[in-house]
Amino acid sequence: MTELAGICDDLVEALWEADPIRATRMGIRGHEHELPDYSDAGAERHRARMNGLAARTFALDASRLDPQERITRAVALQAIEDELVGVEVRALEYTVVGSWVAPAVELLFALPGTAGTDRAAYLARLAAIPAALDALAQRHRDGIAAGRLPVRSLARDAVAFIDRHLEDPDRLPAEHVRPAYVRYRDVLVTEVVPRSRPDDRPGLCWLPDGTRYYAALCRRHTTTVRDADDLHRTGIDLIARLDEEYAQLGARALGESVPKLVRRRLRQDPALRWTDADEVQAHARATIARAEAAAPDWFGRLPDRGCDVRAVPQDLAPGAPGAYYEPPALDGSRPGIYYVNTHRVGERHRHAGEATAFHEAVPGHHVQHTAAQGLVGLPLLRRIQESTAFGEGWGLYAERLADEMGLYSDDLARLGMVAADSIRAARLVVDTGLHAHGWSRERATAYLRENTAMAEVDVESETDRYIADPGQALAYMVGRLEIQRLRAETAARLDIRAFHDTVLGNGALPLTALTEVVTGRPPA
Repeated sequence: MTELAGICDDLVEALWEADPIRATRMGIRGHEHELPDYSDAGAERHRARMNGLAARTFALDASRLDPQERITRAVALQAIEDELVGVEVRALEYTVVGSWVAPAVELLFALPGTAGTDRAAYLARLAAIPAALDALAQRHRDGIAAGRLPVRSLARDAVAFIDRHLEDPDRLPAEHVRPAYVRYRDVLVTEVVPRSRPDDRPGLCWLPDGTRYYAALCRRHTTTVRDADDLHRTGIDLIARLDEEYAQLGARALGESVPKLVRRRLRQDPALRWTDADEVQAHARATIARAEAAAPDWFGRLPDRGCDVRAVPQDLAPGAPGAYYEPPALDGSRPGIYYVNTHRVGERHRHAGEATAFHEAVPGHHVQHTAAQGLVGLPLLRRIQESTAFGEGWGLYAERLADEMGLYSDDLARLGMVAADSIRAARLVVDTGLHAHGWSRERATAYLRENTAMAEVDVESETDRYIADPGQALAYMVGRLEIQRLRAETAARLDIRAFHDTVLGNGALPLTALTEVVTGRPPA
């Protein structure tokens, strides 16, 4: 075994030990009895382990590595950096929210899917929940003492989320889990909510060292050195450019060519909303089937299994996005799943359905993740590592690619594609506005209402998502723009199937490494 291979193996094992729930959900055995160590001491141990792996990786002589080994080294360094940033920003202290971004909520979301066949291991994992929640409670106390405060409205949502579970005696096992959540909830109510930040100060810039934290998260999620001001301006420029498409498609689909009025019609016209949950899921299945039929003309590397469509579980739906994708388990025990949110379904927009399915399923994340998992000749790290900019950039690229493939059913659905673009452009503005420029929650929601066609239910949940997960929302448009740039640069020598197979044929890469892979030269 080479030193690089050993580093990759040790890094993967460190990732599984830091997040054993992810290991189980991906079909990796041996960690079914474990939970993450949320304690400050656990974070410091993980930091030390990552620093040791970083030192080993930097010590490698890159000039002696072959091209694939250089890519592997770049992926390893990015993965290590991501983990170190995760420790540095101390998000466990102040991320208290009623969505799975918060660890206490993620446990309730993820654990039911990890029961598997090893009953004893699962029971051991449940028995570890009290200690895990006690560690989280202590992290919140430590953060409060240091001035790193949660956001009050989001902390109240976390309490409401836990209350919904406590109200149903069948949701939480009584022996260990229910008492632990009752105790954790009491900490939130008595110690956390009263000392949280108000909604006019939701961004990281209001925390001690928050500006430094946000800069690190921007690097982590974009894998670039673009700063908040640059990203903010890019978003504003993109929003302005989309008006031409709103005008053209709005005139054809709705008989309205004024961009602001087109967005208002998309947002407010009840005829453009779903009627029931069954309709949402049936439409998603039909859209994905249409994409699967066309995909062989555009890709040489395609999934060998279809993508399931399921509704977001009811207890998670209020705080969940409109849709999301979960990759298949590596051992084949679970397929790739496209989850659609049917909570308050009559308020959700029909025109968004096709673009979202193309992003999350085919030709988007389902194609991307299954391609990576199929790279059996590469180290496991390359098959399972996630890069937000690469993955979400590919998903957003897939929405526009679907238009080239002729997949949108009509101009209204294509207008949904443009509306989705305006959301991702607005994310550059709002995420940086909140965390770098000190925007209030009200200012963020007002910007989204003015410049996107999002339903009110999504405006509220999306804003809370950007507050709770700083920097993640930047990745979509940054990644998409880079993929489009690389496609234009290599169009003369790579046909479309070759380009897609090259982009997807190396796993999720930092954007700098992707540039080297596609162009054959190091990034400038």
